Amino acid sequence: MAYKTKFTPKNPTKYIGDINSIFCRSLWERKFCKFLDENVNIIRWSFETLKIPYVHPVDNQVHLYFPDFIVEKKSKSGDIETMIVEIKPFKQTKEPKPGKRKSKRSLLNENVTYAINTSKWEAAKTFCDKHSWKFVLLTEKELFDGTR
Repeated sequence: MAYKTKFTPKNPTKYIGDINSIFCRSLWERKFCKFLDENVNIIRWSFETLKIPYVHPVDNQVHLYFPDFIVEKKSKSGDIETMIVEIKPFKQTKEPKPGKRKSKRSLLNENVTYAINTSKWEAAKTFCDKHSWKFVLLTEKELFDGTR
């Protein structure tokens, strides 16, 4: 990915880890970092600090998945909730469909990406279930209320 920028929290005590190691790969991740940093209901958060093993669907080997965010937040009821948050383009969250202008190679790449992502997300959901956490997948639809 061409875009990569450092994010420096205004509230560093909320960040778990080295604040000098937050490098966003997209404007969407950066926007979410800012939200986490400034939201009073967010207690603590981290970026790409958790490793979750998953079985890669192409080579059938165990690989490591680094989810985008771990977030501890205060719920409306006052309870503390922990969640793993992954940010992805909406089109990568749906099974690819052939199109008139889509090459076979492009469709194959999209299917491989989708298979890898779903394997990672299933591993994350299993991890969350074991720890009583929640897995959340955010796309541009949630981040931007349906607009870009």
